[in-house]
Amino acid sequence: MAERSHRESSEIDLAPFIDHALLTPTATPEQVDQWCADADQFNFAAVCLHPSYVAQAAAWLHGKRPKVCTVIGFPYGATTSAVKLYEAQEAVEHGAIELDVVINIGWLKAGKTDAIHREIAEIHDATGQPIKAILELALLTEAEKRLAAEVCMDAGVAFLKTSTGLYGGATVADVRLLKEITKDRIGIKASGGIRTAEQALELIMAGATRLGTSRGPELIRQREEITIR
Repeated sequence: MAERSHRESSEIDLAPFIDHALLTPTATPEQVDQWCADADQFNFAAVCLHPSYVAQAAAWLHGKRPKVCTVIGFPYGATTSAVKLYEAQEAVEHGAIELDVVINIGWLKAGKTDAIHREIAEIHDATGQPIKAILELALLTEAEKRLAAEVCMDAGVAFLKTSTGLYGGATVADVRLLKEITKDRIGIKASGGIRTAEQALELIMAGATRLGTSRGPELIRQREEITIR
């Protein structure tokens, strides 16, 4: 079994899984250009940026493979539904192709799942773009994780995303849980704390179909070293 897993992981190309993220509060326009160049060079799935940089990234990546992804309600998910909807619509107008939307964790804790469903569904219906619901799994019980996943799936999301990275990174256990819940009906984005190619491969083997990381080029270089070994 171990040999088979090693053989399978050795055949994985990391680049198409990577959402190359630049979500620090100090992100500059020059860094946005660099992240776009990295995404184009390595053929990443997407760049993931703050909404204020969507137009710049969309212009840079026009006609190229990587998609422009942005975050909505980031990082706490506690802005009003009207604000999230406007933010999402404006982002799409500026060229965003994918939307990583932070759910309202307080609502989930309070049992206000109808409000979460309505908020996500409104964004989905208004923009027509794929939504990755950020669940912030490190803050949830297993029952809450399952409930959040089901609510967001029912609202039409294309992916479930593990976290913002602020309260703990992606874990193999959480990815396996999401895979069990989704039954491959939608994607799973593992995000937060992915610093090595080994971690990335473990998460993919567990079921992740996207990886959110600011270390895309570094992971590719590490991956190449593993292949050589």
